[in-house]
Amino acid sequence: MNKILVANRGEIALRIMRSAREMGIKTVAVYSEADRESLHVRYADEAVFIGPSPSSQSYLLGDKIIEACKITAAEAIHPGYGFLSENAAFARSVKASGLILIGPTPKAMEIMGNKLSAKAAALKYNIPMVPGTEEAITDVAEAKRRAMEVGFPILIKAAAGGGGKGMRIVNQAADFEEQMQLAVSEATSAFGDGSVFIERYVSSPRHIEIQVLGDTHGNIVHLFERECSIQRRHQKVIEEAPSSILTDELRQKMGACAVDVARSVDYVGAGTVEFILDENRDFFFLEMNTRLQVEHPVTEMITGLDLVKEQIKIARGEKLSYQQNDLTINGHALELRVYAEDPDNNFLPDIGTLQTYNIPKGNGVRVDDGFEKGMEIPIYYDPMIAKLITYGKNREEAMDRMVRAIDEYDITGIKTTLGFGKFVIQHAAFRSGNFDTHFVGKYFNSDSLKADVEEEALIAAMIAAINFKKRDNLRITQESKSAISNWKRNRAKF
Repeated sequence: MNKILVANRGEIALRIMRSAREMGIKTVAVYSEADRESLHVRYADEAVFIGPSPSSQSYLLGDKIIEACKITAAEAIHPGYGFLSENAAFARSVKASGLILIGPTPKAMEIMGNKLSAKAAALKYNIPMVPGTEEAITDVAEAKRRAMEVGFPILIKAAAGGGGKGMRIVNQAADFEEQMQLAVSEATSAFGDGSVFIERYVSSPRHIEIQVLGDTHGNIVHLFERECSIQRRHQKVIEEAPSSILTDELRQKMGACAVDVARSVDYVGAGTVEFILDENRDFFFLEMNTRLQVEHPVTEMITGLDLVKEQIKIARGEKLSYQQNDLTINGHALELRVYAEDPDNNFLPDIGTLQTYNIPKGNGVRVDDGFEKGMEIPIYYDPMIAKLITYGKNREEAMDRMVRAIDEYDITGIKTTLGFGKFVIQHAAFRSGNFDTHFVGKYFNSDSLKADVEEEALIAAMIAAINFKKRDNLRITQESKSAISNWKRNRAKF
């Protein structure tokens, strides 16, 4: 494998290319009109234009991706996440073209791509399931009858997708018909499949996922857990590894179950098995994501493994170089997804130009990004700017380092989730580890960040006053920086 085409864009494309370069493998970028000047295009050894800006006319066109491989003589495709990364039809086309897909088999994608077939596969290994239906339901009357058997509140979920689409919480029988019709309609619109099923609603869940790796020789291991309970609109925004709530015994049980889920489809490559944990610390299988996850860096930080390199080695037919007993957790890591969103306005995207863009640095800080100063955030794609990752010898150090890194991350021109991230990390519930997936709804509102805004205004006034007095043309001198730093540190005591 001498050349890999990365069928993605932005930060994940760059992240994959860097690992490939360290392995002596050349890379090919693909790009749309909106990404002509993107960093991943400049970084790659070669780049191929694949179409207009909308992903439906570029990054989602498998034929164009495969044609780009033929033009550049690339031998393999790494799909990253999103776009075609879990598309079984694309995986089959790649294989039929004589190329290597750095990912699982089309069959595994297909089974795990549907929550109901995923459940059926996992049940062969007696994996714990949330009480509910094990088949798709379209008849509203029958669905309501089954919901009554499960007991309210219940959750109606789309079988063919995720991300909160086609999902409805129903607290009482009187609301069931309307909510099911809405769920079916949304699932049909989002996934082209209106199939839904029913589960008991877990009222205070923790979202725990287990990273797994499987090679082509039948070896499967897990790389411990990540907690992804801080979410908005059922989508993750802050992740950490390991979880603050798991005991060693529970970690071992969940890890063994994750390996069994992967084994149920003869899984090859990197994948993630997702569970929910209830208030009694009972866990239940949710789904399996058959790709690299956005939050994979926190696993890399605590294990010392490069998951992209592991994916490439597996795709080359190599055996895993370690067994489960060789793997240990070292330290603690956090990841904040830095989105171009306005947290004060229901996290709506805030598209614009990065007038200022300076990333934090220093010990234990990692930034996976795909932007630089002066670049625009395209309206056509996910508004994530970067992933900010911090590592510490323990959870407290990782949290303190995250706060420092957020303070040093300088972005102007658009609104971002940086302030929101700081709010979460400093909140008593998060610090104590006593939180669940409802954190945002419980604790965050439009007034939550006002104190920080007022603080920044006061700091700006102090800078101006100090420098005006010094007749220093409003430059921030070392003395003024020191004074502000001392003021903020002392203020934090109160």
